[in-house]
Amino acid sequence: MFFFYNLVVQVASFLVKIVALFSSKIKLFVEGRKIVFPTLANEIQPNDKTIWFHAASLGEFEQGLPLIEKIKEKYPNHKIVVTFFSPSGYEVRKNSKVADVIVYLPLDTKSNAQKFVKAVHPDLVFFIKYEYWPNYLSELKLQQIPTYLISGIFREKQVFFKWYGGFYRKALDTFEHFFVQNAKSKELLLKIGKTNVTVSGDTRFDRVASILEKDNSLDFISEFKNNTLTIVVGSSWPKDEALLVDFINSGNYNVKFIIAPHNIKEDQIKQLKNSISKKTVLFSEIGTGRDLSLQNFDVFIIDTIGILTKIYSYADIAYVGGGFGNPGVHNILEPATFGVPIVIGPNFSHFAEAIALVNMEGCVSVSNQKELNEAFENLIQNEDIRFEKGHICSTFVQMNKNATEIILKHL
Repeated sequence: MFFFYNLVVQVASFLVKIVALFSSKIKLFVEGRKIVFPTLANEIQPNDKTIWFHAASLGEFEQGLPLIEKIKEKYPNHKIVVTFFSPSGYEVRKNSKVADVIVYLPLDTKSNAQKFVKAVHPDLVFFIKYEYWPNYLSELKLQQIPTYLISGIFREKQVFFKWYGGFYRKALDTFEHFFVQNAKSKELLLKIGKTNVTVSGDTRFDRVASILEKDNSLDFISEFKNNTLTIVVGSSWPKDEALLVDFINSGNYNVKFIIAPHNIKEDQIKQLKNSISKKTVLFSEIGTGRDLSLQNFDVFIIDTIGILTKIYSYADIAYVGGGFGNPGVHNILEPATFGVPIVIGPNFSHFAEAIALVNMEGCVSVSNQKELNEAFENLIQNEDIRFEKGHICSTFVQMNKNATEIILKHL
């Protein structure tokens, strides 16, 4: 089976180089991997002690961040190495100070795995949530390097739990311990003979809970908000924006909107701005020499990255995008930690926190324009309902934190 798997990886490696000629994102994926081993040779010496964390993308990195920070405190003489599979994670966090070395994970070939593990020679390894690369896991097991899965989540439809999934089940043998998010994941692992499992919860709750301890102020957002009820739209996609723009253009409420689209390409931002009939300003227009009085605008489009979390602290109502597409809604825990009532689209079944908050009525799911209008109007007009739903959200976050401490105690 390893032969066929490695053949597929080699074919994929060839094809992705062709696709990179036509896709800027895939080009980053390919070009970024060319500097991995030179970077490791420069940054890690043979006598260095290291600890390796792997995150598929940005969400997983943010999920593992509380543990990375604690491990850094616990092992101050170790270098922290973080790898990403996706450009959407690496390109955003490649300069993060939380790690000593941040690189792409080379494709999962046997030679790459051997070369990478030898270069990093970690004392501990943590895979965050998922991504089970058989060659890397096989090499880690061969080298007897303790490897852990944190904030893991398993579902019945995954290949591990199928009759034909023996190859991937064997890859799981590498893990010293599984720290999973819920009891269902533990139950599934027990069915395939994995007893080294702890239900620790999701470390994302620790990360978002810690946000409250930071300075989340942004002067330009305060100026724009100007003590007016504000709806913050985070990580929106065109399907979200079509409904939101209709509500913005047709509404007569004294409400301001901050929109932080998932995609900030110039042409899409321009199209979004042109579709809004109310007075709209872009983040990129600040500091251009124009005399902007932000308090005089109705809509603020954030065409940059990295500040959405702080912006949520100014929200009276939040709309989190992605719920009208696949795989579904983006991170709702960031607005939740600030005690903000949340509105999302209909596709959230893969996200346990969204399911829980919808059931608890802190979060409202809408499927069409009519439902979105009704949800917003209800929240705008009723301060008590806003407070109640927001309180449900913040309490939910506080009650589910401390996964990081559970993992540290085990270690």
